[in-house]
Amino acid sequence: MSGALLTDLYELTMVDSYLRRQMTAPATFSLFVRNLPPNRGFLVAAGMEDCLDWLEQFSFTSADLDYLAGIGFGRDSLESFASLRFLGEVWAVPEGRIIFAGEPIVEVTAPIGQAQLVETYLLNQVNVQTTLATKAARCRIAAADRIDLVDFAFRRTQGIEAGLIAARLTGLVGFSATSNVEAARRYGLRPAGTMAHSYIEAFPTELDAFYAFVTDHPGRATFLVDTYDTLGGVAHAIEVIDHLGLRHHAAIRLDSGDLAELAIRSRRMLDSAGLPEVRIFASGGLDEHDVAAFVARGVPIDAVGIGTRMGVSADAPYLDSVYKLVAYDGRPVAKLSTGKATMPGPKQVFRGHGMRDVIARRDEPASSDSRPLLETVMRSGRRVRPADTVAAGRARFEADLAELPEEARDLRSPIAPIPAITPRLRLLTSEVQAAAHRLAGAVEDRSSSCGGTTPAM
Repeated sequence: MSGALLTDLYELTMVDSYLRRQMTAPATFSLFVRNLPPNRGFLVAAGMEDCLDWLEQFSFTSADLDYLAGIGFGRDSLESFASLRFLGEVWAVPEGRIIFAGEPIVEVTAPIGQAQLVETYLLNQVNVQTTLATKAARCRIAAADRIDLVDFAFRRTQGIEAGLIAARLTGLVGFSATSNVEAARRYGLRPAGTMAHSYIEAFPTELDAFYAFVTDHPGRATFLVDTYDTLGGVAHAIEVIDHLGLRHHAAIRLDSGDLAELAIRSRRMLDSAGLPEVRIFASGGLDEHDVAAFVARGVPIDAVGIGTRMGVSADAPYLDSVYKLVAYDGRPVAKLSTGKATMPGPKQVFRGHGMRDVIARRDEPASSDSRPLLETVMRSGRRVRPADTVAAGRARFEADLAELPEEARDLRSPIAPIPAITPRLRLLTSEVQAAAHRLAGAVEDRSSSCGGTTPAM
């Protein structure tokens, strides 16, 4: 599927109007997040890989054009759409980088119709993927490298594609495995899983179920112990582990009740049985706050499955992301709307020590102690390098996480760093805004001198 109709109708009508008027000069659009959610101190950039794949194959199929004809687009418009491809340049923050509000995540420069038409798809992908990557990163921070994290979100995400995306992004921020088999195959992740309560219930006794499972799958000996009586289930697991000699690759899974208390009591039982190597895995509606509480209390949980709340980013399910025109035909432009004003021109973000970021004009040089965040990822509608890997994104995330200030990492009341603005960008912004105000005033004066206009009734 070409996906050219994965857009809002007004994008098509605007592009149609541009093409009718031969408006084909280059335009630059900037995609950024205006404000972070109140409980977020940072974001993790994600979604660019899928965007680049889509941009490379962007075109209208004959079926797309037939549909557009049926909703009122004329022959000339359809002929223009038929030959439309994305041939622009894209600058972006690579996936896995930690970013902050106001910083461009993606900048697109292309003939204005091309750059306009891709807005909806880019916003959709960057929004959902950055949202999920950030939620998963908070779980990683909560685990403090003491608890392994496994993605359990697939059955609760809002759609199949969202489940695949979530699995990939959990791998990008350092989860150890995913329950999603297709995502594991597609992205080179480690698949992991245990058993369901239905499996236990299908056998005459819990003990029968445990023996049957490890007989068939001796390498996956994780026992779900809370179907009937949790500590009784632990005792049954101990019997099977000891009898079959599984101590070095076995675990128990707690999925209900007071997980912290049950983990403590289960650990005592396992250690008393001479099974200190057997791990304890917990699941059941957990999020970063639960994980942080386990770590703070020193609860003996070795790994957790994170599902629903991570897979839908329950506490912050969207971002205030926007895609705004910042230059057209060599002319920097800016929006003046109250609370929504924008800075003109193509930009770069320079990162100094301790994640002290500065937003600059793209043509400004970096200082000796900073590095640029945005990279050229596409020219003439084609990638300039091979597709990124989960491992590469994870390496970037690990490096940035090590630098992230403690106040931004806080899970309850974070304080996000505020990027500085270079003097040259501030001056350009002031000049463009002043010119726009003068133009608006001149139009208002002309309107007043003509007696105003009468609204249509």
